[in-house]
Amino acid sequence: MRLNFDRVICALAAIGLSVSIPAAASEGELNPGLDEARAAAAAAQRPEKISTEAFAGLSQYAGAKISPDGTRIASRVNHDGMDYAVVLDADGGAVLARYSIGEDNRFVWVEWAGNEKLLLSASTLDKYRRYYTRLFAIDLGTHAIDYIGRKESIRDGDNVLFIDPDGEFALLSVQRNARNYPSIYKYGLTGDGAREEIEDSKTDVWSWFADSSGVVRFGAGTKNGVWRIFYRSKPEDKLSVVKRLAIERMRKPNGELRYFSILSVAPNTDIGYVLDESDEGRVGLREFDFSTGEIGETIYENPRFDVNSVGFSDQGTPIWVSYTDEDRSQTKYLDKTLESYQRGLANALEEERVSIRSRSRDEKRMIIAASGPADPGALYLFDRTSGSLEAVGEQRPGVDFLKLTRPLGVSYTARDGTTIRAFLTLPKGRDARNLPLIIMPHGGPYGVRDSLRYDDEVQLLANRGYAVLQPNYRGSGGYGEAFFDLGIGQIGLAMQDDLDDAMDWAVSEGIADPGRVCLVGGSYGGYAAVWGVTRNPERYLCAASWAGVYDWESMLRWDRQFLGRRGAKRWRERLEGKGQNDLKEVSPI
Repeated sequence: MRLNFDRVICALAAIGLSVSIPAAASEGELNPGLDEARAAAAAAQRPEKISTEAFAGLSQYAGAKISPDGTRIASRVNHDGMDYAVVLDADGGAVLARYSIGEDNRFVWVEWAGNEKLLLSASTLDKYRRYYTRLFAIDLGTHAIDYIGRKESIRDGDNVLFIDPDGEFALLSVQRNARNYPSIYKYGLTGDGAREEIEDSKTDVWSWFADSSGVVRFGAGTKNGVWRIFYRSKPEDKLSVVKRLAIERMRKPNGELRYFSILSVAPNTDIGYVLDESDEGRVGLREFDFSTGEIGETIYENPRFDVNSVGFSDQGTPIWVSYTDEDRSQTKYLDKTLESYQRGLANALEEERVSIRSRSRDEKRMIIAASGPADPGALYLFDRTSGSLEAVGEQRPGVDFLKLTRPLGVSYTARDGTTIRAFLTLPKGRDARNLPLIIMPHGGPYGVRDSLRYDDEVQLLANRGYAVLQPNYRGSGGYGEAFFDLGIGQIGLAMQDDLDDAMDWAVSEGIADPGRVCLVGGSYGGYAAVWGVTRNPERYLCAASWAGVYDWESMLRWDRQFLGRRGAKRWRERLEGKGQNDLKEVSPI
């Protein structure tokens, strides 16, 4: 359920109330709700077909951002195959301006640079048919669109480190060419748009960071198995290498590298923030002293699940973290005020996934996204002063969410006794017996996972009458280090068994017709699809693969040039395990 798209005023009296969470299934109750889901699917009226174009089109108002003063909303939209940057009046939603740079460009993101300018990232193809990104500045007063960056087509031409709050300039990390490490340039967004190199490239440093006041504080990279961090405490200091982080220190007891990701540093302090894996194997948000290279206080660590992203305030302090539990993405607000508003909004909208996407500088106006596993969702404008909540637009305007079907988290036992979590989507208006089944393995494969969320492809297939099963096979992320390690050396072996066992489970439950089962996927999922019909042609009626891997040895040779000697060795060891997997024998080619 969600609010209708008329103007809506909510009292939001629910602010401060808790949101109920279903209790976990008791032991022996492996798939609670499966019988109810089957009965509901059979009892529902069979929906009309939703057009493929409605599912395949780009989201309306994707990545919408509110202006710093809260008066306007900027977003990218697609109309008749053309991408546009649009500016809306926050009061009423009238379109104030619309900008395009040609049909061969796809917009990646749009961001405010002060109240009168926009920065726009666009992706296009070079003469070799390779994608690269470019950055443009739009002046809302003159409607001029200016290109920002080098004349050469560099793959990442939109790597913005800092945008001046008043829209005077932006800092970009830019490569001179594809063979060089990136330098830092300051690009003027007013007047003649002068460009100035403010930090030269440094060997092995690929990642540069600026603090929230616009000072380039550090660059990071690895060399010969050691993290090198170039750092300055003050703007007038010279960047120098701080205490190196030895890889040995970053290893877990089993020899695998710990997860370590630098996030930010706040102005006027040496203390920043990183995502770091504990000795117990959980990734948490922790303080990091750049002057010594030491890990500090833990800001947030979930007792069961890894933190995967962090949001920061304009002052550079963390205000939320996100993680994925057994089934769905969750956001934990560290800012108590934002937490209370998010909780109240979640109650008012009655959607499973409600998040604050963008805030005005005074935080009195916010863009809210609300969606669910069977609802592509919508965006709303929330005004804290008046308590009003007004619809901005739908993410999939051509998709009637009332015709969609809700996926269900299920579990099955693989042949070696391992419990596998999966997501089952049953078509509405059909008896959930002897259905054609699509098994859809995710990409990755390691550390990636599916979750209970809206998926265009899954809903399209369910709308056409297929049951869809998405197994989080061994090696997937989010289920602990031991489950992750079960996938080491099991490409095409036990990881593939998990998909066959998913089919057997669906057949044993009477859901799937064993003569009408297909594998569909992309990337590693594409590999698993083709390998499934190669290894076991008697099982599957068909397979569909895009960007799938067909020759593992060829892929490893390609990867070697980007990973370096040690990285390539570790990657091969993960795929092959300790000699138990011959990658030539599990390559579809």
